[in-house]
Amino acid sequence: MGNIIIFAILGWFFYWIFKSYSKYSAYSKESFKNFSISKESLQRSELGLFIALVAKVAKADGKVDALEAELIGIMFDDISAIFPEPQKTKDILKEIFNEEKDKKENLHSIAQTLSHAIKRDRAKQQQFMGFLIQLAFVDGELSKSEEEILSQIAEALEFDPNIYHAMFDKFEQMMKNITPKANISDAYKLLGVSEGDDMDTIKKAYRKLVREFHPDIIKSQGKNEAYMQEATAKTQEINQAYEMIKERRK
Repeated sequence: MGNIIIFAILGWFFYWIFKSYSKYSAYSKESFKNFSISKESLQRSELGLFIALVAKVAKADGKVDALEAELIGIMFDDISAIFPEPQKTKDILKEIFNEEKDKKENLHSIAQTLSHAIKRDRAKQQQFMGFLIQLAFVDGELSKSEEEILSQIAEALEFDPNIYHAMFDKFEQMMKNITPKANISDAYKLLGVSEGDDMDTIKKAYRKLVREFHPDIIKSQGKNEAYMQEATAKTQEINQAYEMIKERRK
C-alpha cells in the first residue's frame, strides 16, 4: 500500500508535466499497416531506435537482471503486436537488442537520430525518457554507469534538463522509501499462491502477474504518467514478493 501511495504522488507530479504537452500521433496497427518489415526498416524506425537505447540502459551495469529481462521480453510482445508480421518483427527486435546491448560507441548517434525523428513531439520524448529511467531503477539499484548513460541519452534527445532531473530525483527518492513485504504470508497472498505450491507454480503466477501489470509503453500513449507509475509500482511489489519467497526457499 505504501508503494501505491508513493506512486500516486509521483503520478500527480507527472500529470502536471503532461498537461503542458500537445497530443501526438499514437503508435497503432493502423499507423503501421503498410510498414515493410525488415531489419533495416525496423532499425531506422522510432521504436527500433528506442529498443537500441533500451538495450544500452539494460546492460549498462554489466548485466540484464531477471526482472529487466522479463519486462523487456513483454515489451517486445507489446511493440511487435502493432506491426505486420508480429513474430518476424519480434525476432528482429530481439536481434537489434542483442546487437546493441554491448555497443557503447554509437549511443550518442542513435539517441540523436531518435531525437531528430521525434523533435516536434515532446510527449514522445517524455514517454521514452520516462521508460528508460524506470528501467534503470526497476531492479532497486542504480549504478553509476546507468546514471551516466541516462544522462547522455537525455542530452542527445535534447530533453529538458530541468524535467529530466526532476523525474530522476523523484524516482531516486521513491526507491529509498520502498521496503519489501515484512510478512512472508503477505508475499504468497500477493502472488495468489500458497506455501504448499512448488516453485514452478509460483514462478508461473509471478510471470502472469508481471505481464498483467507491467508498464506498457504502447498502452501508455496519450495517458498521464500516473498510468506508468502505478504499473511500475505494482510490478515492484510483485517482484519483491517473488524474491522474498525464493530467498525463503533456498
